[in-house]
Amino acid sequence: MSCIQTIQDYAFRSFGYGERLLPRSDFTLCEQFTLIGSGLLWNIYFGIIAVAVGFVLATLLAVGKNAQSRWARKPAEWFIFLFRGSPLFIQFFFAYFLFLKLKSVSSLFDPLSSAWAGALIVLFLNTAAYSADIFYGALRSLPKGDIEAADAYGLSGWSRFRRISWPTMLRLAWPAYTNEAIFLFHATTLVFFSGFPAWQQKGDALYYANYFADKTFNPFIPYPILAFYFILLTLVIISLFGMVNTRLNRHLPQNQRAKMKIKLNLIR
Repeated sequence: MSCIQTIQDYAFRSFGYGERLLPRSDFTLCEQFTLIGSGLLWNIYFGIIAVAVGFVLATLLAVGKNAQSRWARKPAEWFIFLFRGSPLFIQFFFAYFLFLKLKSVSSLFDPLSSAWAGALIVLFLNTAAYSADIFYGALRSLPKGDIEAADAYGLSGWSRFRRISWPTMLRLAWPAYTNEAIFLFHATTLVFFSGFPAWQQKGDALYYANYFADKTFNPFIPYPILAFYFILLTLVIISLFGMVNTRLNRHLPQNQRAKMKIKLNLIR
């Protein structure tokens, strides 16, 4: 089988399109690159949706934690503490069995026992908690002069938050938030190694890398391929978030613009 034919057969297999059966022997380098790359589509799906939805929830949690009202502050603090204080793998584990219980109550909860919905909920709640603490720190670090200027112009409430506090919060928090986004994409590899099963062998990049490592008893080919794909994905994230960072700091002099400093987390 040619490499082009292999790509046609397996490029979208992780989503159920193409060849149904996995190769069983005589694995080629093209097959490993194609299938692991196919699985990476799941990681990208989980990461993009979780970051997008988690960003909104993180903003609300940060505002809640920074609020003077105890009724707004305490729920936000406990939510952040719960999801930052427990390992992501354990969150997947307990969420899966909770969703199974809900599924037994009503068929409306059936999607929650599948990775595409259930694991996605866990990921966006987890990243929302970590991102909220980043945004909260930025809110607490808002320049005093910006707040005084807003007061002088008569801005208060929603107007002050939308025009002054929120843009400045994003500008201050964006480099750290970029690190969180990178780690979230890396953390998506835990989905199919937690409670959520890979249905009909439709797994992510790590699932296929582990498949080839088990079949060939040689992890030194599939795992470097996996690392290569995630390095490329990380470079794309850094580039996209870097453009946003440039946009957020466009009004500042060149020597005052926040620099992107990427620090990879080894463990959550």
